[in-house]
Amino acid sequence: MNTTTIGLDIAKRLFQARGTNIRGKNTMARRLKRVEVPGFFAKLPPCLIGMEACASAHYWARKLTELGHTVKLIAPQFVKPYVKMVWTPPRSWIKWQPVW
Repeated sequence: MNTTTIGLDIAKRLFQARGTNIRGKNTMARRLKRVEVPGFFAKLPPCLIGMEACASAHYWARKLTELGHTVKLIAPQFVKPYVKMVWTPPRSWIKWQPVW
């Protein structure tokens, strides 16, 4: 199954990505280091990427757009509806998944 939508949670060192297909079924869950992010997304076909808006999110949005992806930034106060679990590693390291 092809990944059509990815939720990307960005942090200082580790990024978490969860991908879904067109039917909303989970297709991937990855933990990426900062240096791995461009290479990982360069290998994927163009898809929709959602992430919480912050200072570094704008940088990553530009980088991912250059790779052909569509990036949607969500204001922090609107991220809460997408939160699936509380932060308790390792099982729930994926905090949210977009529902576009």
